[in-house]
Amino acid sequence: MALLTQTAGSLVAILALAGLAWWLKLGGSPRLDSAEAVARAAGEVEDGFAPVATSYDAEGASALARDGAGRIMVIKRHGNRFAGRVLGPRARAEREGASIVIDAGEPRFGKVFLTLPEPEAWADAINRVSGAQDA
Repeated sequence: MALLTQTAGSLVAILALAGLAWWLKLGGSPRLDSAEAVARAAGEVEDGFAPVATSYDAEGASALARDGAGRIMVIKRHGNRFAGRVLGPRARAEREGASIVIDAGEPRFGKVFLTLPEPEAWADAINRVSGAQDA
């Protein structure tokens, strides 16, 4: 009986903590589902990066941003945060239907898959990137 009471008490405590986390809106996955969200994430990746054009994936997991200087940043979800890179001369983009696959030129960053409007324009812009840039 004591074991049953202890188990029930633990279950109640777990449910109470889960409810508190839900009420406080903790956890979950952040989304890149607006120009403001992309701009906020880009500013977190590189201080002072101010996008003038953005495009975000249909699932809200990744995005592209271009600043006034013509630099292009690719952003992707990494856990419950975002990681990004300003694309340099080793970056490449390939079009696959309505999607593009971006290789930032850094093996540890990996490839980023995006389904977005105007994938051809973004792929062309990424493939034209020249000059050394670091994130």
